[in-house]
Amino acid sequence: MMELFTSAEAWAALLTLTALEIVLGIDNVIFLSVIVSRIPPAQAKRARQIGLFLALVFRIILLTLLVWLIGLTEPVITVKSIVLSWRDIILIGGGLFLIAKATHEIHAEVEAQELESDAAPRASAFFWVIVQIIVIDMVFSLDSIITAIGMSQQLEIMIAAVVIACVIMYVSSGPVARFVADHPTTKMLALAFLVLIGVALVADGFKFHIPRGYIYFAIAFSAAVELFNVLARRNRKRAVRS
Repeated sequence: MMELFTSAEAWAALLTLTALEIVLGIDNVIFLSVIVSRIPPAQAKRARQIGLFLALVFRIILLTLLVWLIGLTEPVITVKSIVLSWRDIILIGGGLFLIAKATHEIHAEVEAQELESDAAPRASAFFWVIVQIIVIDMVFSLDSIITAIGMSQQLEIMIAAVVIACVIMYVSSGPVARFVADHPTTKMLALAFLVLIGVALVADGFKFHIPRGYIYFAIAFSAAVELFNVLARRNRKRAVRS
């Protein structure tokens, strides 16, 4: 263990892997921000805490089950030239879930559907939010940890990187969720991102890899444009008031 603290290679691997886990966690933060925006603020905070805690738990559990995890990449279905493993099936299922969920939310936004105000639907909504968070956490955790295994052979480094990334995700999720809730147009943009991420997961499941750099560049560029729009609207409101 002490060798890891004094090894330059170990620190370089930790920094690289942590950065990668943070980038891969962007998907999770976007999903959490969108999914909790339809429940009351107090419940939304609890749902974010539960969701990120589950993300951390799933990642650590998967890291301790490396032999089982590697077994998930073995082929289980072969149809002509298409060969699918359990990992592929999980990625395809998770991608389709993201696409369906984002499409449903976009439809609700376009139709201006409102949540019911009584307590029962709110309790039910909170339960379903947690269920959806668990489903998508499993998908993102699997994708994230398989990537981590390919970059480092030290379990301690992988666990440390995952914990650091989850802490940073927790700190950033609150401001991101509030920003999405306060600016409806950014929610529509976030839903479009989820459709894009869902398509990438399905493509990965069918062995057609879309470089994540392209996806994250598109997200960053669109987010920057939306940020300028938000600032422009705020300045126009100030100009009208004055």
